[in-house]
Amino acid sequence: MGERDIPHITPNRPDARRPRRTVVTVRYEVAEADTATALGSGDVPVLATPRLIAWMEAVTVVCAAPFIGAGQTTVGTAIRIEHRVPTPVGAGVEIDAEPPAAAVGRRLTFAVRAVDSSGTVVAAGEIDRAIVDRDRFLGSIAPSEQER
Repeated sequence: MGERDIPHITPNRPDARRPRRTVVTVRYEVAEADTATALGSGDVPVLATPRLIAWMEAVTVVCAAPFIGAGQTTVGTAIRIEHRVPTPVGAGVEIDAEPPAAAVGRRLTFAVRAVDSSGTVVAAGEIDRAIVDRDRFLGSIAPSEQER
């Protein structure tokens, strides 16, 4: 993933118990590197589903920031996306992520949607993220896996 794939937003967290519930929208432009052909997920030069999902996940990371505290992060745990319409190279796609009103335990479920420049819904669904302690999560990786 390149720098253009992860938006840089510093969230304002005035009260972690009641995070602001803000829909986050990020715009991407489909490049040759984003196609099914380039990613090996198909043989047509349109936006690849794996790239679309990566963009959606990146937006949920930004959207999750108000829900996490110091030393925490979120990790993706489930994806339920319907990719409905092909998007050609050069087309713009806006990804929206809407956070839940509150975390359910440590789980956050985001409603996500991708809309092309003509207003057509390209994809929609949900992405779940779990709130984890960053150090504990990284410590859970087996030493042999960390060395790879």
